[in-house]
Amino acid sequence: MTRDELIEKNLGLVHSCCRKFMGRSIEYDDLYSAGCIGLIKAIDNFDETLGYKLSTYAVPVILGEIKRLFRDGGMIKVSRSLKELSLKATKIAEDYKKEHCADIPISLLAQKLNVDIYKASEALSLSTPVMSLTAHTEDGEKELDIPSVSIEDNLIEKMSLETILNSLDDTDRELITLRYYKHKTQVQTAKELGLTQVQVSRKEKKILTAMRQKLM
Repeated sequence: MTRDELIEKNLGLVHSCCRKFMGRSIEYDDLYSAGCIGLIKAIDNFDETLGYKLSTYAVPVILGEIKRLFRDGGMIKVSRSLKELSLKATKIAEDYKKEHCADIPISLLAQKLNVDIYKASEALSLSTPVMSLTAHTEDGEKELDIPSVSIEDNLIEKMSLETILNSLDDTDRELITLRYYKHKTQVQTAKELGLTQVQVSRKEKKILTAMRQKLM
């Protein structure tokens, strides 16, 4: 398939991303133009050998280009409903980290919030901004002004994590996959790997420490 055909085939992704930002003071045509730039960048930089679908790679890049419009203006307005979702996401993420000593997988967070993974990502990314409580909407409701988060940086970090995961030996990779991708308990993981729960706990901490060091 040619580059132009790929662009034409995936324009629906641009429209889907643009709809998330409708009513936020920027005209739809401008949102669409920025989204198309993101789509073209994604297609030009996509590497299918990494194992991602084009759509999985393209959506964050498209969103990043659209949000750049708001960054250029200084701030993005965040509704009360998104603020409330962000608070829930933060609480769930903090509880998970206390229990598992690791960040919650975005897919699991989305399940717990009953939203799609992109909404969950957006909610979690808004959890620690510097906020202004002075703005009001036309109907009198308060909104929050927050700085935009780089979607591209998040994608690069995810790709780096996948690279590190693939570098682990088979047992260590399977342990991490069971614990953080299939959401198994340490007891369930131990049973599948033929280890004790204590052995899984010790290996998990050692592996996570090594992975964090490689990500730094």
